[in-house]
Amino acid sequence: MHALAGCFRSMRSRRPPGFEKHDLLASETSFSVNEVDALYIMFRKLSSSIIDDGLIHKEEFLLALFNCSPKQNIFAQRLFDLFDLKHNGVIEFGEFVRSLSIFHPRTPQEDKIEFAFKLYDLKQTGFIERDELKEMVFAILNELELTLSDDAIEAIVDKTILEADANGDGRIDPEEWKELIKRYPSIIKNMTLPFLKEITQMFPSFVLTTEAQDSQLVFEN
Repeated sequence: MHALAGCFRSMRSRRPPGFEKHDLLASETSFSVNEVDALYIMFRKLSSSIIDDGLIHKEEFLLALFNCSPKQNIFAQRLFDLFDLKHNGVIEFGEFVRSLSIFHPRTPQEDKIEFAFKLYDLKQTGFIERDELKEMVFAILNELELTLSDDAIEAIVDKTILEADANGDGRIDPEEWKELIKRYPSIIKNMTLPFLKEITQMFPSFVLTTEAQDSQLVFEN
């Protein structure tokens, strides 16, 4: 009987895969211990929304945070891939906190710039290539529920490449990206989520889109 009771106690205290101590996560991110505590409550809700296994699967991530299907939001899909630091198809609690920390107001600007580059580097080649940029323009327009002609979209892509591509190789490398952000900081304004300073148990949705006037800043004459 004592052994059985011990077994039940062990089951009750069992922590989800990838669990890490909250003080450790706070020391390695922009979050306070209290903020990590709140994130843990949110994580548990998200990770049990479809499959109650203590892990966030892609379907849970897309539906709970973005309210979209896997085919509807390229930003959401790419963001899931970046949160999935172990590349095993699920997000553990430690991965969730460390990745979400990028969006904290206290996180250094250079970290946000680097993360945004990875977001746009869809093929993970270390460059933002023309076709990737075009796909992102389509995604932004879709989020804003705007429709442009193919010629207009091609013009936007061409102008952005011309603006950013300092060495003329037809693609944007990390250093060129940094220079572009210096000129147009509004490109990454959605890399900062002010509410993360005051997290509650209600986790608001967020979508990485760009306001129309902000997206135009890069493309206007």
